[in-house]
Amino acid sequence: MPILNVKICGNPSAELSARVAVAMTGLTVEILKKKRELTAVAVEYISSSQWFIAAEALASQSVGTFYLDIKVTEGTNTKDEKALFVKRVFAAMEEMLGPLAQASYIVVHEVRGDAWGYQGQSQEYRYIQGKVL
Repeated sequence: MPILNVKICGNPSAELSARVAVAMTGLTVEILKKKRELTAVAVEYISSSQWFIAAEALASQSVGTFYLDIKVTEGTNTKDEKALFVKRVFAAMEEMLGPLAQASYIVVHEVRGDAWGYQGQSQEYRYIQGKVL
């Protein structure tokens, strides 16, 4: 785990999506210490005429924007790791997208281990099984 949902203001681009997936996976593995093989990234695009900041469409502004929502298991990362992740994600996205609106958000959701999982098993179940063995 985790799952990253990235929304980008702009036109769909397979090349940009691939670059974003590589960058977000790399930062997630490096900073948050997550397993590369379990890190999933979904990228969506939203038209600049449908993305608003301060009630103004981005189409009328000279900046780009994005939103990243990442879910990780509760208690598996420190405040410092999360803060560094936010900083480095913003820098990486700015490098790929150009100047960004200040209101470009990164949200790290910490989800309880009993509330999610993969391959049909919760994270809590995996933790308990690891203790039993």
